[in-house]
Amino acid sequence: MRITVSGLPGSGTTSLSRYLSERHGFSMISAGEVFRQLAKEHAMGLAEFGRLAQENPEFDKMIDARQKEIAEERDNIIVEGRLSGWMVTDADLRIWLFAPVGCRIRRIVFRDQIADEQTAEQITIEREECEAARYHSYYNIDINDLSIYQIILNSEYWGVEGLGAIIDTAIMQLTPQETP
Repeated sequence: MRITVSGLPGSGTTSLSRYLSERHGFSMISAGEVFRQLAKEHAMGLAEFGRLAQENPEFDKMIDARQKEIAEERDNIIVEGRLSGWMVTDADLRIWLFAPVGCRIRRIVFRDQIADEQTAEQITIEREECEAARYHSYYNIDINDLSIYQIILNSEYWGVEGLGAIIDTAIMQLTPQETP
């Protein structure tokens, strides 16, 4: 089984992906973690690294190609990332998480250790706009087109266990059940 988990920054995609990976024994690959690691290796913030990626598409394309390659080589994998639903064409289940911007900003402040919500909001909105432009330019993908996803959930209302329970049920419905 191949599952993709996508959503905007702070929507909970990494947390849900980790939950599903541990619960079902699936391997996991995260584009966001790869992107954050590359930004750190280049001693840059996420927005600054995003601008660099906008100037040099090879950064994004390298992450996207590697994620797609790994997903196509393996079974029982969770592929987490903004574009994973679009890139993993043979996914069995595509999930999109969303949450209102205020909720996402509070999570980002905590996760990324940003000093205040205003700064986090400015960085996040700049990042989202930059990414949307890059995805459209590179692949003609409209990140706001959610028509490819089978499940769309608002992560403000459920914690990771609640979201996980919903997805666990979907996985059970997709998995052939043995009869006694």
